[in-house]
Amino acid sequence: MKKLVIGITGGIGSGKTTVSDIFINNNYTVLKTDDIAKKIMNENSEVKQKITSQFGNECYDDGKLNTKHLAKKVFNHPANIGKLNKIVHPPTIQFIRTETKALLQNADIVFVESALIYEAKMQDLFDYILLITSHEDTRIKRVLKRDLETISEIKSRIINQIPEEQKRGRAHFVIENNSSIEDLKSRVIFFLGLFKSLIK
Repeated sequence: MKKLVIGITGGIGSGKTTVSDIFINNNYTVLKTDDIAKKIMNENSEVKQKITSQFGNECYDDGKLNTKHLAKKVFNHPANIGKLNKIVHPPTIQFIRTETKALLQNADIVFVESALIYEAKMQDLFDYILLITSHEDTRIKRVLKRDLETISEIKSRIINQIPEEQKRGRAHFVIENNSSIEDLKSRVIFFLGLFKSLIK
């Protein structure tokens, strides 16, 4: 029987985390690269040393990552995004590679959620990539509702990611998330059935 590792990607506010949660609620494992990267930045001493030497000791408070300070240093400065990614991406990708291999010992499908599959050049880790996309104004409204960010901060994060149209051309499957949560759930369940058919 074939086993699959499927990447879930999409820009900020696209709904990829909601999609991941639907898979989780259907008893599938979803590795979330944001959570993995944060854990690495908090616990990996070599990564912590590299971050402080690059961006300053203020990046950590009592050994814990000061996310807001680091975000201010990074998100409006494309060069700094590249520097941070060089530090964090390699150990994150290595963790995903090791963990998916271990999980597939007891599972047929493992999902990995990551906004930066293409930016981090990690598409080779996956058998298929599912892109979640929606209109930019809808994405901005969603992020404004959930986070204390300004429109300019959100737009700067969108600009620093590969455009949605480019991702569409590179993904295997696309879910348009411009409607209701019920509509999104039905689309996700459809793709879950499709993925299950691919392992037979």
